[in-house]
Amino acid sequence: DDLQIPDTSNEWTKIWQHNTINLVLVPGAEPMFFEEQKVPHGTIHIHKYLSKSLGITRSFYVYTPPDYGIDKNVKYPVLYLLHGLGDIESSWTRTGRANVIIDNLLAAKKARPMIIVMPYGHTPSAPPDMSSLDNYGAFEKDLKEDLLPYIQKHYNVSSNRKDRAIAGLSMGGGQSMTIGLGNLELFGWIGAFSAAIPPDEKLDKLLAEPNSINDQLQLLWIGCGNDDFLYQLNMKFLKRLKNDNIRHVACITGGTHEYRVWRSYLNKLLPLLFVPTTEHKTAPASDAAKN
Repeated sequence: DDLQIPDTSNEWTKIWQHNTINLVLVPGAEPMFFEEQKVPHGTIHIHKYLSKSLGITRSFYVYTPPDYGIDKNVKYPVLYLLHGLGDIESSWTRTGRANVIIDNLLAAKKARPMIIVMPYGHTPSAPPDMSSLDNYGAFEKDLKEDLLPYIQKHYNVSSNRKDRAIAGLSMGGGQSMTIGLGNLELFGWIGAFSAAIPPDEKLDKLLAEPNSINDQLQLLWIGCGNDDFLYQLNMKFLKRLKNDNIRHVACITGGTHEYRVWRSYLNKLLPLLFVPTTEHKTAPASDAAKN
């Protein structure tokens, strides 16, 4: 009768805002990068906070690495990792397995220990200027005025912009570019996966000073699958970055608009964050890599 009911005995589910489906892992001969392995594991923390800018209580997830808290004097870099339009704040851990991916990278010494903050990317739908889609002003205000100060106060994180990154998928990719490029004094690293590219008039403002972007940004990383419905928009954006001589790294792969692709992109991006960026800073925009 076409009635879909999630299998409650299968704990791996993808939870959308209005639906839930089961996911099934078909294991191979060797464990995948997003499969739990016999390595030290970090911790997922769930927080509630009062957003003064929005006037509501919101929640977010935080990943801390296995060695967090051992040395109170260590100040960790932090990645703000944003979800897509249909997702919620748990999506990057439940479906994207971000915590498992970083655990495996840390155990292999392929990434620097970091804190990952995964907020709720949607804002109240009324009044209209508070909506999420194509207008990220309310979310940006909440992140800058409420969430970021909360993290700085309650976690051992660095306050240096070079130790702060923002990345996301689809809607979250558009938010990452809008907020990251618009606040270079706060973020030194930007990643966008299958991004909902901001409209041209917005890009005109964000990309108005290419030299300043090149001087301040450690890395601008753009990934998209060639079967993604946002592929052409992303290619247009990459062409503009090249024409404006804005340094970036492009990762064009196979794949559509799905977590199978985005997990891979996260696995590629994390080892690049918060490490010396000589090769990124000196490579011309035309040398953006295609993988």
